[in-house]
Amino acid sequence: MTSRPFAAAALVWLSVALALSEASVRAGGADFNLQAQLLWAGNGVNPPEGKNFKPVEPAVAKKLKDLPLKWTTYLEVSRTNFVVALSSARTVDVSAKCQLEVSAKSDSNLEVVLHSKSKEVFKRNQPLPEGEILVLGGNNASNDSAWLVILRRIPRAK
Repeated sequence: MTSRPFAAAALVWLSVALALSEASVRAGGADFNLQAQLLWAGNGVNPPEGKNFKPVEPAVAKKLKDLPLKWTTYLEVSRTNFVVALSSARTVDVSAKCQLEVSAKSDSNLEVVLHSKSKEVFKRNQPLPEGEILVLGGNNASNDSAWLVILRRIPRAK
């Protein structure tokens, strides 16, 4: 007789534990809070006239300088914050000619497709932990400069 109340109590506690763990998984890891930055990169070359680009923040500049890139100057053209839920996709305009399509494939992996002038330029599937950046871009044929799109996870608002 004493085993039935014990079994019922154990079942209740197990149900509560499962419900709490499922809720924490949904709340904790389901969404990717992301930031896309469009950058102009150059080597001693001034940005296009009439543009009010600003220097990238120091943390991004340091990460870019640690990469095997040939440019020394990085200026921010635009910045967009957005959220992608797990198992969903989101298309974000980075500029009038550049879009990112980001899909959350798992709680750590993203698939990123970069479109320029409506053509797919780049596609990659990889993890993107907080504090890391994904750099996408290409050369500008007219001079010694390039455009880059930086994708990074940003901390959740508390």
